[in-house]
Amino acid sequence: MFGINPGGDILVHASDRHNLLRPETVESLFILWRITGEAKWRNYGWQIFEAFEQWARLPDGHGYSNLLDVAVVPPQHADKMETFFVSETLKYLYLLFSDSSTVPLSRY
Repeated sequence: MFGINPGGDILVHASDRHNLLRPETVESLFILWRITGEAKWRNYGWQIFEAFEQWARLPDGHGYSNLLDVAVVPPQHADKMETFFVSETLKYLYLLFSDSSTVPLSRY
């Protein structure tokens, strides 16, 4: 369950503070970029990519991992990477920064 504390911060319960590196947010940013052309959507995507590089990339540099608790710095890796991270999340990040002729929305 989510809520807002008196200070205005969003409350997220401990059991919900993981990051599975899911694609839905970057997919939405890709579509919003293609429809509006507003640079802010690419900027948000770049911030997400940088966060993946900083926090989800494994220390040896050979892959990425789910994060067990994003409120802990540095976060503990889950020793697991879902297949959708490569097949969807990274795909939409690639498309977000690609030319609009790459997989045009009017065609697919």
